[in-house]
Amino acid sequence: MWIADGWKDYEVIDCSEGEKLERWGNYLLVRPDPQVIWSTPKKETGWTKMNGHYHRSAKGGGEWEFFHLPEQWTISYKELTFQLKPFSFKHTGLFPEQAANWDWFSDKIKKAGRPVKVLNLFAYTGGATLAAAQAGAQVTHVDASKGMVGWAKENARSSGLESASIRWIVDDCVKFVEREIRRGNHYDAIIMDPPSYGRGPKGEIWKIEDSIYPFVKLCSQLLSDTPLFFLINSYTTGLAPSVLSYMISTEITSKFGGSVQSDEVGLPVKSSGLILPCGASGRWSADRT
Repeated sequence: MWIADGWKDYEVIDCSEGEKLERWGNYLLVRPDPQVIWSTPKKETGWTKMNGHYHRSAKGGGEWEFFHLPEQWTISYKELTFQLKPFSFKHTGLFPEQAANWDWFSDKIKKAGRPVKVLNLFAYTGGATLAAAQAGAQVTHVDASKGMVGWAKENARSSGLESASIRWIVDDCVKFVEREIRRGNHYDAIIMDPPSYGRGPKGEIWKIEDSIYPFVKLCSQLLSDTPLFFLINSYTTGLAPSVLSYMISTEITSKFGGSVQSDEVGLPVKSSGLILPCGASGRWSADRT
C-alpha cells in the first residue's frame, strides 16, 4: 500500500462504526467512511469534542452539524497551502491520501531534466495540479465544475503559485481530450482522478465502470513521444488495483514500454497504528520506479 504519512496538519485520529475522526489543522471533523466496517471502542476524546459532524441520511446524502467551526480555514502540505470548507456530500475540498501520489510524481518531474507538460483531468480543487506546478511542470487543469476550478485557483494563490504555468479549463474532460487530439497537442504526463459517477456541464453522463477504459485509450493518444508518467486514481471498490494495472498495461505500456504498479492508497490511523484504505491508484512510469 502507498501511505500518505508526510502530513503535519492532517491526521486520522481514529475510526469506528462507519466513521472516521480526523484532525484538519486545529479542527476535528467526524465523517462517514464506507470502509470502516468495524466497531472498536471510541476512546479518543475527539469523538465528543468535534468541530463538525457529517450525518449520513438513511435516504441518501446527509448534512453537516457544526460546533465552533469557521466557514473556511487552511492547512499545508510541505510548500502547498489549501483552503478548506465543508460542503455537500461530506467533502472538505481535499483528499489527503493523494499526497502519496503527489510525492511520487513530483520526484519524477524534478528529476526529468527537461520541461514537462502535465494534463490533470477531473482536477477538482487542484491538489495534484499544484504539486506538479511546484515541482516545475507546466500544467493544464481541467474540471467540469466552474466552482471547483475557482477553488483550485484560490489554492494556487494560497500556495504562492498564482504566477505558475497553469492553464485553467472548465470543460467536460472527455470532450476536452477529443479536442486536444484534433488540435495535435501532446503531454508528457497525464493524471486522472475520475468520479464513480458524474455529469458534465451539458448533462454528459460518466459512469466509471463503463467509461474509464475507453477514456484511457483516448488519453493515450495525447502522450508525447517521450512520456514521463500516467496516473489513475479510483475510489470505486469494484475496480481493484490489478484492474488499473491491466488497463494501463494494455494501452500505455504496450506503446511506450516502461513499468506499471498499482496498489491501494491509505492513511495511517493514530490510535491503532493501522492503515485506513482510501481507494487505489495505478501508476505507469517510463522508468522502472
